[in-house]
Amino acid sequence: MKGFTLLLLVIATASAWPSFQHDEPVSTAKKQQDVLRLLYRVTEPIRASFTELKNYADSFNPTADLSHYDDNGAAAKRLLHDIEDHHVLERHHYFSLFNDRHREEALELFEVLIHSKDWNTAIANAAYFRERLNEGVFVYALYTAVIHAKLADHIVLPPLYEITPHLFTNSEVISQAYSAKMRQTPGKFHMSFTGTKRNPEQRVAYFGEDIGLNVHHVTWHMDYPFWWKDSYGYHLDRKGELFFWVHHQLTVRFDSERLSNHLDFVDELYWDRPIVDGFAPHTTYKYGGEFPSRPDNVRFSDVDGIARIRDLIITESRIRDAIAHGYVSGHDGERINIRNEHGIDVLGDVIESSEYSPNPEYYGALHNLAHIVLGRQGDPHGKFNMPPGVMEHFETATRDPAFFRLHKYMDNIFKEHKDSLPHYTAEEVEFPGVAVNSVSIDGELKTFFEDFEFDLTFAVDSTAEVDDVPISAVVSRLNHEAFTLNVDVTNNNGEDVFATFRVFLCPRYDSNGILFTLNEGRWHCIELDKFWRTLHSGDNHVTRASSDASTTVPDVPSYHTLLEKADAAVASGSDLDLHEYTRACGIPNRLLLPKGNTEGLEFALVVAVTDGSKDAAIDGLEKDEHGGTHAQCGIHGEVYPDKRPLGFPLDRQIPDERVLLKFPNIHKEVVSVHFDDHHEDDHH
Repeated sequence: MKGFTLLLLVIATASAWPSFQHDEPVSTAKKQQDVLRLLYRVTEPIRASFTELKNYADSFNPTADLSHYDDNGAAAKRLLHDIEDHHVLERHHYFSLFNDRHREEALELFEVLIHSKDWNTAIANAAYFRERLNEGVFVYALYTAVIHAKLADHIVLPPLYEITPHLFTNSEVISQAYSAKMRQTPGKFHMSFTGTKRNPEQRVAYFGEDIGLNVHHVTWHMDYPFWWKDSYGYHLDRKGELFFWVHHQLTVRFDSERLSNHLDFVDELYWDRPIVDGFAPHTTYKYGGEFPSRPDNVRFSDVDGIARIRDLIITESRIRDAIAHGYVSGHDGERINIRNEHGIDVLGDVIESSEYSPNPEYYGALHNLAHIVLGRQGDPHGKFNMPPGVMEHFETATRDPAFFRLHKYMDNIFKEHKDSLPHYTAEEVEFPGVAVNSVSIDGELKTFFEDFEFDLTFAVDSTAEVDDVPISAVVSRLNHEAFTLNVDVTNNNGEDVFATFRVFLCPRYDSNGILFTLNEGRWHCIELDKFWRTLHSGDNHVTRASSDASTTVPDVPSYHTLLEKADAAVASGSDLDLHEYTRACGIPNRLLLPKGNTEGLEFALVVAVTDGSKDAAIDGLEKDEHGGTHAQCGIHGEVYPDKRPLGFPLDRQIPDERVLLKFPNIHKEVVSVHFDDHHEDDHH
């Protein structure tokens, strides 16, 4: 009998590791299909029709064979132990990355996946733990693991607004979707923005509430997570500087949207003054109630058990002291010089407080704590047991106008540092023998609103017995006509030279119509593009399509489109090529331009052509842009491609603009961005 039991145990263990003994390579199509099936209705059990995943979920034993992990199964043991102890967040409960315990759990699963040596082990673990962990924990861990694991190269993650639609969709639309499902009638529901015309902030809600922008923000924070440790496999190059630059670009872009709509630049937050604009999110958690609202003119309150406002003020003053002194104090008292071009990287790590921060005990976590404090101002003492606010999720944060006020506050601290640095010398800026003769645009810089439809199938509950009906939301979003940038450059060096092209769009006037000096305006410049070209001796005509901009990404196809393609490729044994969507980090390419206005809003288009042999950190950039969104997102797992400071040459003080513009390799052209309000039906 004992022998029989042992035999059963051997058989059971063997079935738990089905085809793992050989670890045959798995096709990209099969990997894509696996990930999509894992994300199918994450709040419900894995469908029986996904036989392989269902078997893993039911009978896999994560610790049966530890040779399949490069950490000897340490992460898997730890997570199993927490599940056995009932020390995990229950299913059907909200998840917030800013909650220490929620995050710890998501990272435990992330570590199980990242330490799996082969695809089958990773997927079996994902299926097994999907059924035993909170769905928000699962989605976050799976997304970050797919982004960072070598095993998952070339996998395209579906748009988050279809996987977790509650975080992107107004509660009114979700309610209509439920009714449609119950009545089994297809529905297409128009989603409006949150406020009314009585609220001037409503004029720019199309930007903060753009679902593509929300995805950009959350994806960037998945690509460069504050919890990242290099032991996961590689160093995130210039992570602190990119934290500064991405949020700086969001802030200046928001300011250009405000100018387009006759509003002043956004004002920074002050801890000792009221938060002028309230916010009613009109969104509901799938489980856990409504997102809390905040009335106008709330004064900051301490958040019980999280943070005191006076501590945030102390943290800020310590950081500003470091800027004034020109150094950050490390753990053991060493002085880390920040009065140089790499100082911004240290400062970004300090302000966000990532794992890379040299001294979080002293400099705190200004950015992360500020997000929580702002998110809790509707119920700072937990009196009403409200769930986390929109500021406590990267998916929803930009919806709140206070997000941009908070980041203007951070941005001004970064500016204080940048302004403490010496201005660039002629040697740093010029490109001997190279002159930009003219810059022009083919096509118009014209923007318009368009309707965008996205799937709400996963917003409503379902069972295998009841058919799904098509349910979708339609939202108005900003787009622009395609255009091409033309740059005529002369190279008098008598031989080929390698050049970096840096393209900026800078507002010319403030909201009162007062012309900016270059030194005032430079901090408000939007980076449109950065690319590399070989300049032959003599005249060169360089063109660049707006769709190729290194700041932007195309829309990822819908979940169902991705699944259809993956299923078809698996069934036919053919290749699946989705390479243009594998890098989802970047601004949506339809948001490349600010809205402008019907009369035409004037901007300075600045093109700086600099010495690529000094700038480029890696070879071959002209032919391979490595996913094409390196400007704000770097190159995955590699060094950042450009050695210069982000924003160069406009990131530092310009004491005399004649000096900068006299360099023949820098050219400024005045352009106008026109908004076409007749482009579509007048239901906007």
